[in-house]
Amino acid sequence: MSIPIVLVPGLGLGPRSYAPTVEHLTTPYRIVTLPGYGEPAEPGDDLRPQALGTAVADKIRERSVLVGHSAGCQIVVETAVAYPELVHALVLIAPTGDVRASSWLDLAARWVGSAVPESPRLIPALAPQYARTTFSTIARAAEAARHHDLAGIISRVRAPVVIVRCRHDHLSPAEWMDRLAELTHGEARTLATGSHMPVLTNGPEVAALIQRAVAAPGPA
Repeated sequence: MSIPIVLVPGLGLGPRSYAPTVEHLTTPYRIVTLPGYGEPAEPGDDLRPQALGTAVADKIRERSVLVGHSAGCQIVVETAVAYPELVHALVLIAPTGDVRASSWLDLAARWVGSAVPESPRLIPALAPQYARTTFSTIARAAEAARHHDLAGIISRVRAPVVIVRCRHDHLSPAEWMDRLAELTHGEARTLATGSHMPVLTNGPEVAALIQRAVAAPGPA
């Protein structure tokens, strides 16, 4: 029986963000939305990646390949650390979570640097997803995510890890990807085109890496 795939969207995004990727998957998959990540949050919702990682685990019934995009990577890493029995492998797409560059000024500069190379054709796909999540929820979730030290926890992951980014991504730069790969003894890949939205712009390539993780041996 094939290992299933569970995908968590990036901050503010929903299932539509994965559409150009999942159409190329040959394995059963499920996209999990969460408060701040495709769903609006209630006033008392805990939007820290640790709490959302537990919410993901509550929706998984069997060992799976967990896929995260952007801040969604921080969530699936928390799931893998707290619930290793549920994780066959991790695929981290354009991961964020570098507390060394987590001030709002740093994040804004990186966001602009990443947005400039993106095609304006992405706007019709992105805008409705952000509106559904709501901008107040996105702000709360971003505040929680920017204080989360991904490098401080990722070395505790025992499952195989694949990290992928695009050449023009300033939110997930090459140095950051290489650092995470070193901490996990994982595989690092930089795609030749695209920026911070490879799930939308590089779907076939991303899907191929996910399928490789499905086929590869899981944790020892």
